[in-house]
Amino acid sequence: MFITIHLKLYFMKRIGILLLFILLFVKSNAQFNPIGDSAIISLITCAPGKEVYEKFGHTAIRVQDPGQALDVVFNYGIFSFDTPNFYYKFIKGETDYQLGVYETALFLPEYEARNSMVWEQVLNLNPIEKKQLFKLLVQNYQPENRVYRYNFIFDNCATRPRDKIIEALNGYVRFREVEDSYTFRQWIGKYVGTDTWLKFGIDLVFGIEADRTATINESMFLPEVLMNEIQGATVTSHNGLIHNLIKGEKMVLVNANNNPEKENLWLFKPLAIAIILLIIGIIISVWDIRRYRTCKYFDTGLLFLTGIGGIIVFYLMFFSIHPLVKWNYNILWLNPLNLIVAVVLWIKKWRTPLFIYQMINIILLVSALFSFALTKQVFNDAAYPLIVLLLIRTTIWFDITKRKIYRRQNEFK
Repeated sequence: MFITIHLKLYFMKRIGILLLFILLFVKSNAQFNPIGDSAIISLITCAPGKEVYEKFGHTAIRVQDPGQALDVVFNYGIFSFDTPNFYYKFIKGETDYQLGVYETALFLPEYEARNSMVWEQVLNLNPIEKKQLFKLLVQNYQPENRVYRYNFIFDNCATRPRDKIIEALNGYVRFREVEDSYTFRQWIGKYVGTDTWLKFGIDLVFGIEADRTATINESMFLPEVLMNEIQGATVTSHNGLIHNLIKGEKMVLVNANNNPEKENLWLFKPLAIAIILLIIGIIISVWDIRRYRTCKYFDTGLLFLTGIGGIIVFYLMFFSIHPLVKWNYNILWLNPLNLIVAVVLWIKKWRTPLFIYQMINIILLVSALFSFALTKQVFNDAAYPLIVLLLIRTTIWFDITKRKIYRRQNEFK
């Protein structure tokens, strides 16, 4: 989903961590010895952080075997920066992640540095299940198996550990029934906020599929949801016995200095900015009507920004394999052609073709408002003032241009 300064910071931090892993990787090419009956396997959950790339937390599997002084973490969140066209593939949804294995002592400092709490849930596995899970993880770590096509919703650092745990069990897992159910958009909104710029961007690129209610299984793409669900999960063995999947939980990292994130003033939030732009647009529109001409500078900026947004939405809809971005009704008002219109607006000889385009654009903008009311897709609150602003400016341009065209035609008669 998401390339910004935040992503660049993310990659810079990850490069440093990745170099550390390269220097101190555990058994990267050697064979692991089978673990003993006294080994402990746990699910590690890291709380979300403040940065964009930390918002959803992280999941890993920890394996401890006192008999061979083994204490490692299996982490499905490693990716290679050497991948050709990395940024392009990231946007398109073709990013490859891989499973990394390293000492637990190397895993925790990053989360300690960002003041994120880390929980450890000890899995209630019998010796056979422990060995089977460890075997699956080691097999997955083989060079030919460790790389996978990352999918933020359906195949990520949380879903992979869960699936390996379930695969190793000698029985059937039953997760607890939940009264509250949320759509994918609502789940993500719980982590990125409601009236934030990140939520605004996500709502613009997410299509109607994001407003489908996520099943319990699908909701576990979020590490904290996985942690909560697995805490109350039970396993029914093939012999009919039922036991809890988790037999113990503890805090690995407790950070009392994890200060709450400071919120931006309302004036600098998306909805406020959208309303301010609408008010400015209305004032300019009244001025345009009185002087019988349009303010091209304001319209050019508005068309340029919505055109850029339209190109992003269009590309994601038709070329990206990211989930939840198809069939996006935001394309009705984030029109990619607006980028061209922002230039053509200054060319007088293109006035007539542009007149036809703006007439079609008015229909699209009205359709966008109807779509917001009639479809299941949920739209960001800040989108409504912007659509109204576009509709006002397009209608005024259309009306003034129509009068000028008719007046010119009458002059030639």
